[in-house]
Amino acid sequence: MQVETQLADSSFFPIVLDFRDVLEKISDDEFERFCRHNPDVEIELTTEGELIIMPPTGGKTGIRNFSLIGYFYNWVEKNQSGVGFDSSTVFKLPNGAKRSPDLAWIKNERWESLTAEEQEKFPPLCPDFVVELRSPSDSIKNLQAKMDEYIENGASLGWLIDPLERKIYVYRSDSEMEILENPDTVSGEPLLKNFSLKMKKIWS
Repeated sequence: MQVETQLADSSFFPIVLDFRDVLEKISDDEFERFCRHNPDVEIELTTEGELIIMPPTGGKTGIRNFSLIGYFYNWVEKNQSGVGFDSSTVFKLPNGAKRSPDLAWIKNERWESLTAEEQEKFPPLCPDFVVELRSPSDSIKNLQAKMDEYIENGASLGWLIDPLERKIYVYRSDSEMEILENPDTVSGEPLLKNFSLKMKKIWS
């Protein structure tokens, strides 16, 4: 009962468990079933075998996530060059980690190269574009490490949005990380043609 109360509290920090011994005994399909049997929390797995259980978000983070998804959905529908995913999707990265960015996008040709079974399960690739939106319970250092991991595993573009400090950390596969201080917008060019995210609702 105490654990359930803590998980319902948006200020509760993620739980990190050493999952190495268990990981050696279960398959990818069994891990996927484990995640599906626990739909109330987001679960990630690091390459070191750490199981990360993230609690539900609070109200303000929920509004920011909703705004972010809404803006991006409109662009995806208009552009038609790829497919978008919300934070419920787990991706099996090339390094073996299983990650759930707050928002992700994959080019059509890469998505269509997967089999129907691979598309139905945890997609075995790193998205082309990822976004992590910091909540009060998130460590900025841990999120920065995740962004580095995405780029190292094949992402072309990544945004780490920090509403607490009004900063956006822009990661690109072909250049150094850039920090934007309290920007009004952030551009997805050249990967995301004509996509610019307005930050007013994200900052509020």
